[in-house]
Parts: sequence; C-alpha cells; structure tokens
Amino acid sequence: MRAFIFPGQGSQKVGMGADLAAASEAARDVFGEVDEALRQNLFALMRDGPEDRLTLTENAQPAIMANAMATLRVLERDFGVKLLEHANCVAGHSLGEYTALAAIGAFKLADTARLLKLRGWAMQAAVPVGEGTMAVLLGADIDQAKALAEAAAQGEVCEVANDNDPSQVVISGHAAAIERAVALVKEHGIKRGMILNVSAPFHSSLMAPAAEKMAHALAATPPGALALPLYANVTAAPVTDPDEARALLVEQVTGRVRWRESVLAMRADGVESFAELGGKVVGPMVGRTDKDAEVTSLVTMADLEAFAKEIA
Repeated sequence: MRAFIFPGQGSQKVGMGADLAAASEAARDVFGEVDEALRQNLFALMRDGPEDRLTLTENAQPAIMANAMATLRVLERDFGVKLLEHANCVAGHSLGEYTALAAIGAFKLADTARLLKLRGWAMQAAVPVGEGTMAVLLGADIDQAKALAEAAAQGEVCEVANDNDPSQVVISGHAAAIERAVALVKEHGIKRGMILNVSAPFHSSLMAPAAEKMAHALAATPPGALALPLYANVTAAPVTDPDEARALLVEQVTGRVRWRESVLAMRADGVESFAELGGKVVGPMVGRTDKDAEVTSLVTMADLEAFAKEIA
C-alpha cells in the first residue's frame, strides 16, 4: 500500500516550481489557475521572490499547495501516474491537508487556493505580531514536550503544536512562555530548543479567532466526496466523510498536528511506501518515525520520471 503525502509551512523557498513550469505545461496550468483564483501573480513571487514576501503566511500557504499540486499534475499528465490508481490514502502536514484534499478531488484547485489565502491571513491576524511564537524541540519525545510546556506556561499559553517524529516536537503559544520553555530544555532532558522564525503561534489555542473564520469559510466552500481516505492531523485516523473532514479542518487550526501518530496509523493499516509531492520535509519525518518505511520525495522532473519508471 502507498500513501501520497503533502508538506506544510516552512517548505517554501524562492525558485519553487520554476523548473517544473519551464518543463511542463501541466505545471504552468496549475500556477496560472492559482494566480487567476487569487487575482495575484503568486507564481512570479514563488519564482523570483523576494523571500520576505513569499514567507508571509498568506502567500506561503497557497504557494506550497500550488507547488505540490503542480508536481502532482506533472506526474499524472506527463508521466501517466494517476494518484487514484497508485495511492491507497493521503495525508498532509497542516496546510498540506488542504493539498491532500485537493489531490483526491474533494476541493477544486481554485477553491483550495482561496481557502489557504484566507487561512494564512486569518492565522496571522489572530494574534498581534510579537505576542506569540513557536519553538522546535530537538531530541524530545511527546511526553517530554508536554511536561516542558506545562512547566513553562505559568498562566500563559504554551502547548504542543506539532508532534512531527520521535525526536522533533514543536511548541506554540505566548512568546514569553515559549522563551521560558527554551530556557528549561536541559532540565527536561531535551537536547535543544530553538525559537522559530514564524509570525504567529500556529496550532495553539491562541488561534481561536482564525478557527472561527475558517469555520465560516468552510461552511461556504465545504469539501466534496473524498475519493480516498485522508489521515487527519488532529485525530491521526482515516476520514472518508466530507462533513467530518470539514469539522477537522476547523479543529486543526487550534489543534495539534499529530504527524508521528498519523504515520504509525498508516503503517499499522498496511501502508509500506510514502511519496511526498513538492518537498522534502514530511518524508524525512516518516523515515525517522519508522525506519522500515519506504520514502520517496518528488520535487524535480527527474524525481518524477524515476518514480514513474519504478511503479510502472
């Protein structure tokens, strides 16, 4: 069994998608459709920068999705590898969950771009700049991270945001609480803590205003039928019902991304190989979670050609 998986925020970089667009009309079509939906020349920003504008959450989220969907469309149109014929399920990290739903036809591409543009803006606007942040804990498991967050909170928000793999957990909350947590890592047996260069405390209870906005947006543009199961971030379990998928997308804004548990759940359900489209971020997390899993990252035309030959 195979899962197609999709990266989240942090995988953006200037130049993304440029080689695919130069080589394939399928990729150019995706970027053009996203630009039209957003009434913005997003692809030019992806290709040329500047980096600080691309990194803005409201630009990074639709850009990462567009790049992954362009990669998928090239795989399908240029190399004849259809996701629905070669995947048994899908999953995505944070915003990647929207990409995964678009990949299985639950969202139209243009709607996905507009939803992610709004999601990025809403998450950025939920907390004034400087009041919240996030930190990555290296050499930490989930229990160590929970204990650290509880010790550092001191009446403020300090919560586990991403359980990425057995050695990497991300915490999120008020800036002062996150700084206290980083100062306490050694006391909790954690190798290292680093403040992340993010503009808001994503996947924490401070994101409640953004969750409310996404609830309204997803009520107006709900997902349709899911052609394959989606392993949801907040439950680490397969979802096939569109109404449940919609509710979980809202919950995801404030909820923990249970990526490690999702990988283990997919493995327990028989998934042996994982193909990450449009990045090399979540694939390595899969490898660190289960060393026996087969992981492929599909970014370049050469990657896609080799993958197509391998599964032919």
